[in-house]
Amino acid sequence: MSVTQRFPFEGHGSAPLIVDAVYEGGTANNQGDDPINKLLSVGNAGGFRPLGSIVKRTVKYVVLYTSGVDPDWPDVLDPRTGGFVYHGDQKEPGRELHDTPRRGNLLLRHLFELAEGGPEQRAAVPPIFLFEKAVPGRSVAFRGLLAPGGPAIRPDERLVAVWKSRDGQRFQNYRATFTVLDEASVSRAWLDALRSGEDADAHAPAAWREWVASGAYRPLVAQPTRQTRAREDQLPKDPEGLRILAAVKSYFEASPTAFEACAARLWQMMAPAVSNVVVTRASVDGGRDAVGTYALGPLGDRVELSFSLEAKCYGLDNSVGVKEVARLISRLRHREFGVFVTTSYLARQAYSEIREDQHPVVVISGGDIVQLLRERGYRDVAAVERWLRQEFPGVR
Repeated sequence: MSVTQRFPFEGHGSAPLIVDAVYEGGTANNQGDDPINKLLSVGNAGGFRPLGSIVKRTVKYVVLYTSGVDPDWPDVLDPRTGGFVYHGDQKEPGRELHDTPRRGNLLLRHLFELAEGGPEQRAAVPPIFLFEKAVPGRSVAFRGLLAPGGPAIRPDERLVAVWKSRDGQRFQNYRATFTVLDEASVSRAWLDALRSGEDADAHAPAAWREWVASGAYRPLVAQPTRQTRAREDQLPKDPEGLRILAAVKSYFEASPTAFEACAARLWQMMAPAVSNVVVTRASVDGGRDAVGTYALGPLGDRVELSFSLEAKCYGLDNSVGVKEVARLISRLRHREFGVFVTTSYLARQAYSEIREDQHPVVVISGGDIVQLLRERGYRDVAAVERWLRQEFPGVR
């Protein structure tokens, strides 16, 4: 059993940054307990914490901090690809995109403008260190050294201004994509050199130097050792998310089979390459609630993979068991994959059988549904209910 490396608060001034290590907060119960300030001499609050002035472009390095629990603006680290999606600091209506108190969105624009240039411009990008909230108290975990953009992301998709609305007012915020570089640690020597401005390049990690010189990304990729998700990982973690899920379940309460069309629509929203979707009639579905294809390859030479979809509109006290999962698996044909959509969650045994036997089945649980709807702008119960009435008007 692995044990996470932990650094006590008192030693942060000389500690290196080690990926996934936890840096403990203080115990005075005030802002001075912030460990990031002790580690890197930056501010003790906020998501953007630069050393230097954003407006004057004198930033020597910057910390991006995420709580990991903002349901409306989810920051997502994908260990399988090394990709990290971070949202800017314009989270309320009433301001221009870059006119935020901490100038975080202005910093994002500067970073990505420089990153799209040549070696000279990339050399002006300040190193970016990612931290995430940990336990206990104000402890944080270091998640890695970031470079703006990514190897599989088009330049015009690396920094995108997205529209959201709140209380009828529309506003924009940035969605930025970074890559966690393949460096297990960041030395104190580099941090000190960056602060002082003395020969920082000599202490820079190899992956950072490679990115500056060529623009090539060497991501930190880590395959998960656990292939299934526990109940709590399949469901929303916040009260509003649970209310959204309950609203979906309630809408189809009188006609659970009508949820099949909703499940198919959710799958299409999650995977835009899905097409030719047909929701089958209950009397002739052959154990499949919907069928369709998923397209791969260039537009001129598509390869289409067939899938079968099963939908279960269950409450949180009713998990999907082995019987329901086996029903879908038994209907899968050669070179076909399955999609299981539920407003609930998969029981441990059912989930384990899918993964241990390597059945090609996509699992979309209640928490995934809520996250998807929020990403599409349906962030509360009222917005979700409007979407349901618009898309599935004949249910009620």
